[in-house]
Amino acid sequence: IFYYFVRLCLDKILLQCVLQSRTLSGADAINALRPFYFAVHPDFFGQHPKEREVNENSLKRLNGYLENLQKPGFRSFKPTQLTFYVREREPNSSNVQESFSASGFRAVSFTLHTRDLLSTVLDILNSCSLSTEHVQSLNVSSQPHKEAKSTVNRPIKWDKTYYSFTGFKDPEEELEQAQRVETTLLSWLDYNEASAVKKLKKSLPLRKELERLKIELSHELQLSDIRWQRSWGIAHRCSQLHSLGRLVQQRPEVLENVKGRTVVFTDRSGMSAAGHIMLGTMDVHHHWTKIFERLPNYYKLQKRLLLLEDRISQLLGGIQVIYIEELQPLLTLEEYFELLNSFYNKLRDSRLPFHPRSLRGLQMILESDRYAPSLHEFGHFMIPTVCDPAALQWFIFAKAQEARENLKRKEEMMITEKELISTSTERFSLDRLYKEPSVSSAQMIDCCKRLLEESLPYLQGMHLCVSHFYSVLQDGDLCIPWNWKN
Repeated sequence: IFYYFVRLCLDKILLQCVLQSRTLSGADAINALRPFYFAVHPDFFGQHPKEREVNENSLKRLNGYLENLQKPGFRSFKPTQLTFYVREREPNSSNVQESFSASGFRAVSFTLHTRDLLSTVLDILNSCSLSTEHVQSLNVSSQPHKEAKSTVNRPIKWDKTYYSFTGFKDPEEELEQAQRVETTLLSWLDYNEASAVKKLKKSLPLRKELERLKIELSHELQLSDIRWQRSWGIAHRCSQLHSLGRLVQQRPEVLENVKGRTVVFTDRSGMSAAGHIMLGTMDVHHHWTKIFERLPNYYKLQKRLLLLEDRISQLLGGIQVIYIEELQPLLTLEEYFELLNSFYNKLRDSRLPFHPRSLRGLQMILESDRYAPSLHEFGHFMIPTVCDPAALQWFIFAKAQEARENLKRKEEMMITEKELISTSTERFSLDRLYKEPSVSSAQMIDCCKRLLEESLPYLQGMHLCVSHFYSVLQDGDLCIPWNWKN
């Protein structure tokens, strides 16, 4: 009887702790997380599409976690791993919104396993190295939280033999085990398969509608392709194509110059550095019409841009200047032209002694947010526009042979990646297997090789996206991290 009495007392104490720890309201939590939202909000990563997409998806999962914390009686908490790109703070700024630098950011990963809003908010802020002082000023009593903490850390601490003898669970041991829990691929698929299948079935009619609209518009306008910069849901994509279709019917004359081009739905309208027609999803038909009317001028600017790339190539021994959509910020044609022009003028004035055609076969991209040159695993040089010409010359000469080897390895790697995607799609009867732009070929290859070693009946007919985290998208796509654990 004594043991059951003790157990009853323990249960009451723990219940009191849980109730007291939920003193932070949902509105207070959002207010407390304002510095965090300013640091990671996707709107501040407009020129960094990869980082923007990671933050968008992580915010969705975080919001879901916070919503579950506020549901009465919700007990099924699973550790949730999140990754955010956090903008660096300026050292001397008192304004919360303006205290972040536009150029620098860092990746932060952390796992949430807290069961109350206050602890969750503090964990998020501390993980991102953000101040927690303002949390104390919120209209919430922190005393119950302190009392709860002191109650848990009471002077009475039961010996391990007590739990062995009675069969009761040691709360300290349970907490340690929960903190060590890491999501495995099989357990996550088992838990989320039903939800993903339900969402996928619901989205199938819209997916067919999207494919139909895309084919019809591409054929009617003789487009090379229609793409989306961000991972909007199927319904949003259909809506955007319907909107373009209405413009085609109302103003067919303004779309005479789009033949052979790629249309990209994105955050702003114009022409991209890659020569694609960008249609801002927040813009109305009037803005789109203006872009289509300006296409002849954009094509003239594009010719000047190609000429500028050739001139830079001649000054750097024949190295090819390229623009890689997946790896570089989304720039307009005008922005990229200014970047090239500035770099060209700097090179021309420095008169670097490169032997003509000595670097033919090599590639480089220009970047405005770096200060030192580097060599990418795919073999192209990443050159800052502010790079010192002498340092640039030394770096290119020193790394030229390694760059050629990387370029050769890139071709082999891309062939291997394509073969593994095809094999994996067939092996697991997937409807589609793809990756996010931020996942490299090496990471995709590693992921696919390990997938092929597993038996995964959950994946039949599914859409699988290789990413950096676990998530079920709104249309039923399954996202798994490339470095998943088994």
